[in-house]
Amino acid sequence: MDDHDRGLAFDLATLGRRRMLTLLGGAGLALAGCSTTTTTTTSTAAGECAEKIPAETAGPYPGDGSNGPNVLTESGIVRGDIRSSFGSTTTTTAAGIPLTIDLVVTKDCAPLGKAAVYLWHCDIDGRYSMYSPGVTGENYLRGVQETDAAGKVRFTSVFPAAYSGRWPHIHFEVYPSLAEATKAGEPTATSQLALPEDVCDAVYATDGYTQSVRNLGRTSLESDIVFRDGHDTQLATVTGDVGSGYTATLTIGI
Repeated sequence: MDDHDRGLAFDLATLGRRRMLTLLGGAGLALAGCSTTTTTTTSTAAGECAEKIPAETAGPYPGDGSNGPNVLTESGIVRGDIRSSFGSTTTTTAAGIPLTIDLVVTKDCAPLGKAAVYLWHCDIDGRYSMYSPGVTGENYLRGVQETDAAGKVRFTSVFPAAYSGRWPHIHFEVYPSLAEATKAGEPTATSQLALPEDVCDAVYATDGYTQSVRNLGRTSLESDIVFRDGHDTQLATVTGDVGSGYTATLTIGI
């Protein structure tokens, strides 16, 4: 059994001290996953008031130095296109249906410019680069972007798998600045984005996602260890199709 299939107890056991403090403080203990609709009422435009995003576990594979390897201090981590590995002899590109991830970071009802977002997620096989067997030498599907004056960042990626025990999801951390992110400083927010069920169904019907069909059928947002206590502020609005790819949009209040 892969480590990422072991559930909440394993996730908590692998978290570093600062991650546990993040989870237990402020917003309280909450924990990552996809929904039953393609829209949410909580994805607001830049400048509108967005409810504070709940604190969630970074999981056992953050790659931020809190649990093993640290990709944030590597040259090349600041990038919008996160599909390929960087900084080594390997140039592996992750397979999957194209997914653009548009995030807007807000604070006190205003867009937050000059912040930084570190984003990562699993690949088409449910593996996390730098950690999972077969991809420990890869660092694809990880990247950092600085928010613009409108609080926006955009990542070019692929649609993540549904692995055993979890609803399809994307991890992210928000840092006060790009400098803080790239020296693996303390994030101001750690949370997860959920993907809508109907979109997941469409993607997982395509080649390469066979395992995801079975895994998705065994869980739900209501049973997921992270989203079961509420996902209104974490469910992305997703548009597009399997032919041209999808765009997931979420406003993050911190």
